[in-house]
Amino acid sequence: MDPLDDLLRGIRSEGGVLGTPVLAPPYALRFVDGAALTFCTPLLGAGWLVVDGADPHRVEPGQTAVVRGPEPFVFTDDPDRPGPTIDVRCDGRVEAAAPTDPGTVLMAGAYHVRQELPRRLLDELPPVIVVTDDHDCTPLLDYLQDRIAAGALNRLSPDRLLDWLMLCTLREWFDQNPPPWYGALGDSVAGPVLQAMHGSPAAGWTLANLAEIAAVSRTTLVRRFTELTGQAPLSYLTELRMTLAADLLTEPGATVATVARRVGYADAFGFSAAFKRERGLSPSSYQKAGHGMAGQSSLG
Repeated sequence: MDPLDDLLRGIRSEGGVLGTPVLAPPYALRFVDGAALTFCTPLLGAGWLVVDGADPHRVEPGQTAVVRGPEPFVFTDDPDRPGPTIDVRCDGRVEAAAPTDPGTVLMAGAYHVRQELPRRLLDELPPVIVVTDDHDCTPLLDYLQDRIAAGALNRLSPDRLLDWLMLCTLREWFDQNPPPWYGALGDSVAGPVLQAMHGSPAAGWTLANLAEIAAVSRTTLVRRFTELTGQAPLSYLTELRMTLAADLLTEPGATVATVARRVGYADAFGFSAAFKRERGLSPSSYQKAGHGMAGQSSLG
């Protein structure tokens, strides 16, 4: 499994506005979902994203933007104009008809991330990313614009479309701005090892069998993997397992013993010791504290 797929797992739309009514200037929408990520793209017209900690970003049709939360942000026709804003939430509405007057049609979706693993992805993102046109999402955006013109947008399912567009946007951005662990995916030594560990995190991995997968010596594997990811292979594996365990411990009916087996530990004692070293809490204390449970914002 691609490590990015692991990080994207758990990022799902919990509300989408697939085409707002036509926004005629002056307008200023203040998004107050408190979401970890919010996806925005103008299907017609253009607008500005005003986000604390970043310069205003103009977003044109064909471009897609992702705003890192949970703080509110504003989508407006004029970033320099003071004045009142309208608070809005992404609530699953589909409100788009064929526009008859000049204006902007905005598509947006809120993403609340309540699992540990995707939070590693959020740590790599700036307050706003904007992906230009001519990328993998472009055909779908063109299709949506055609549906708006035909007045048929309300027949579409917004959440699944937004999930796909979010996936395309994040992949495109990471292709252009790869952090060390992402660039390592294409490396001939680190790449196969990352694929193996993410594909079967509970397997009995050792330096020896990981080196066999990479077809290099153990010394070469440790040096190359550490250069590209910032961690030694077995340290990376331990962190991956503990992050997966943190998610599994929040599942209904989960026990320390079953979680231990699912992340590659033969007994609960060894797993509990490793988890406490990494997290500062025992697995049972972590469960009682309610970490990762529904209702928590990933960046709160």
